[in-house]
Amino acid sequence: MSFMDSFKIREKFLSFFKKNDHTIVPSSSLIPAQDPTLLFTNAGMNQFKDCFLGKEKRSYIRATSSQKCVRAGGKHNDLDQVGFTARHLTFFEMLGNFSFGDYFKKEAIEYAWEFLTKELNLDPEKLYPSVYKKDEDAYAIWRDDIKIPEKRITKLGEADNFWQMGDTGPCGPCSEIYFDRGQQYGCGSKECAPGCECDRFVEIWNLVFMQYDRQLDGELKPLEQTGVDTGLGLERLCMIMQNKENVFNIDQLQFLIDEAQKFSGKNYAKSSEKLQASFHVLADHVRASSLLIADGCSPSNDGRGYVLRKIIRRAALFAQKLSDDNKLLVNLAYSFIKHMGAVYPELEKSKTLIISVLESEIQKFAINLVNGQNILEKYIAQAKKESSGEKKNILSGEHVFKLYDTYGFPPELTGLLCQEQGLEIDTSGFEQEMAKQKKLSGKKMKETQAEEIIVKDLSTEFIGYDTLENESSVQFVTNLNDHIWLSTQESPFYVESGGQVGDTGYIIVNDQKFSVLELKKAGDTFAPAILVKIANKTVDNQDAKAIKLGDSVKSIVDKDKRLSTVKNHTATHMLQAALTKILGPQVKQAGSLVNDHYFRFDFTHHKALTQKEIEQVETLVNQKIQENIELKIDNKTLDEAQKEGVLAFFGEKYNPEQVRIVRIPGFSKELCGGTHATSTGTIGCFKIISETALATGTRRVTGVSGLQAIKLFQNSFSMIKCLCEQFKAKPEKVFDAVCKQQESYQEALSAVKRLKRQLTHARIGQWAEQITPINLSEEACKIAGESVSSIPFLYLVLEDSSSDDMRSICQELERVKPGFYVLINKSQDKANKRFAFMGYVSKQYANILNLKEFSLFLKENFGIKGGGSPLFIQGGGTELCPKLNEEIVRWVSKNA
Repeated sequence: MSFMDSFKIREKFLSFFKKNDHTIVPSSSLIPAQDPTLLFTNAGMNQFKDCFLGKEKRSYIRATSSQKCVRAGGKHNDLDQVGFTARHLTFFEMLGNFSFGDYFKKEAIEYAWEFLTKELNLDPEKLYPSVYKKDEDAYAIWRDDIKIPEKRITKLGEADNFWQMGDTGPCGPCSEIYFDRGQQYGCGSKECAPGCECDRFVEIWNLVFMQYDRQLDGELKPLEQTGVDTGLGLERLCMIMQNKENVFNIDQLQFLIDEAQKFSGKNYAKSSEKLQASFHVLADHVRASSLLIADGCSPSNDGRGYVLRKIIRRAALFAQKLSDDNKLLVNLAYSFIKHMGAVYPELEKSKTLIISVLESEIQKFAINLVNGQNILEKYIAQAKKESSGEKKNILSGEHVFKLYDTYGFPPELTGLLCQEQGLEIDTSGFEQEMAKQKKLSGKKMKETQAEEIIVKDLSTEFIGYDTLENESSVQFVTNLNDHIWLSTQESPFYVESGGQVGDTGYIIVNDQKFSVLELKKAGDTFAPAILVKIANKTVDNQDAKAIKLGDSVKSIVDKDKRLSTVKNHTATHMLQAALTKILGPQVKQAGSLVNDHYFRFDFTHHKALTQKEIEQVETLVNQKIQENIELKIDNKTLDEAQKEGVLAFFGEKYNPEQVRIVRIPGFSKELCGGTHATSTGTIGCFKIISETALATGTRRVTGVSGLQAIKLFQNSFSMIKCLCEQFKAKPEKVFDAVCKQQESYQEALSAVKRLKRQLTHARIGQWAEQITPINLSEEACKIAGESVSSIPFLYLVLEDSSSDDMRSICQELERVKPGFYVLINKSQDKANKRFAFMGYVSKQYANILNLKEFSLFLKENFGIKGGGSPLFIQGGGTELCPKLNEEIVRWVSKNA
């Protein structure tokens, strides 16, 4: 078997299936399009989901692709295993072939066998198929048609040989093909066979026979047409074809390991297994994080962004084992982008963003990592001390949560660090602490039951691009939860999609007028029925007459709202074009909201826009508005549009057979199904209201156009006019006048502060005399040193002091006698029961007293909310416990 690199294997696979009448379909984004059931694209079939469900028709019934995949969250989560096994990865490429109502089990098996044994020349004697234990059809095909001896066909249960994309959706029995790597990779058991967890039999190809649609209640509903979905892991196949020990030694990943050796100075071949695992983790995680960022994902504290943050932080943790240089992962990202830019062009386009996001995340985590590890060591020592006899070493859920909440340690990272010390973590206890926090912060999830309406074989022609009123006949009607849902053959109502809100308006049926309460689409993905929800009462509160199929309906869209929305929508297209022109081609839309009042546009960018850049964007957009450019709209296939360079955005699902292109000639061209202005001049004017950070690497612009922009300018002019009158200054001088007034005010404040400091200084001696020692625990004394047995403490109640005053008092007290101070500031207004607090500890006591933990104690026991650093915290509360002083002393004695 001759060496074949990954580029050649990928090309050979696609060519084989193209030769067998399959259409080559490009990889979709790692961010699934309009699919809330998935965190990331985790299989080649994700983009064909609606084809299997019969909701989408394409010009082909056979397809093949090489799909980018990430499995690091949800049902398919391999994150914890990555680096420690021979085959698990978070990012990988899945080669696949698909049939939509065309061929089924026999042909799928025959294609797979021919490709492996004829095209790749793999030894047939080393290939072992498995089938679902109840799938006698697949078993018979392998035995009778492919002539595989029965002893080499393994029947496995649902966990191994029944595949589904998520908790719901298309699924079915599958047949996997394993490659026998030889006894030297096995577990030594005589029963070792496909399905064993050892590395002897490696699953390389999974042939899924789509027969069912799994419902929310778990029911397996037969699909109207069967299909085939196969997944051949490129990296695992390379491992076999290149005769490597593991996936990390194949050409794609070995290159990154070589780069890591160069940057770290460590020798991979001579390293221990644990250190080699660090090389593996970095090689995998730099691919996953770079491609996720390139596809529009940003680190955050929930959802997809949280998983990306976990991947980056896990990589940062393992990078620390190879080098003290925090830039190791970033340097690897540069190398990966350069090496794989030809295969993934989005890497080069988003290089600046990728590097910026990685640098920002690593820098944030580096600070927390040092502090967090110090606290973790303390927790681990405590856990080991408390364990005895048969009781396992377990880190409590409370401690795991504190590390997560205070230092940003995902529980998976804490578990990894604990594993190295022979400890387990209390996962259920951590989840209980998380639930407590959600309850305290009022963020409990609210479950809503959506009204589900099933519509089959119906389609509504949307005519709202050309008219806002029409008459059509009812083709569907049903009563549901005291409301009426109906659908007409034609409709001018735009249903919320692509960031644009849905229309509002009225319908008239049987001489009765109803307000439109809600709009939704149902049925076919690209040719849906438009459903209109109305009350069973008319606008003048009359009972609705019975609505029947065929009844005539007059639909009337709210014209003012639609026209204002149209202006804002076209404005966002112009904003996108202007941002790209001024900031660079790496800018990508990351979300939007367009309504009749304003627009909101999220985009990927590594830093805040300067005032000059904002002005450049506004000037360019308004210039194009003044040019009154007529919009051009046409339809093409998705492939034709992408070759032309038309912008498409992640999270949007496009019909590959026909997409709608909205063009502003010479300026912008985007795929969009929304409603737009006929020419740029009708927008009137454009103004950015704000530009803020949404997440690491993601910015948000909010703005207005048309009438709302005019109102904004009018309000601004009125305000400046008032200031001119107030300061008796001309408009061009009013800013200087305000600044001068501000300077005078600041001078007065400074004088007041000086007087307060003098008064504070005079009272410091009196307060210092009130400082008393808190005796430390035996363990705390050991940590602090034999000469330290207590910590000086002062609990001070003040009235009407600012936070600056309180901070100044703490600093003065530290100068006199370093220690731990808690200051409470009460308002002189007796009706106002709120109070502020501040906690301050001197650096010499930092190793025995962490104020972030103290802050949690105050929050959980007294409802006092605050935050800060291990040495300084501040916050406030509503009810001051009269014995708070004593409770603090008790807590410090026990927990320091």
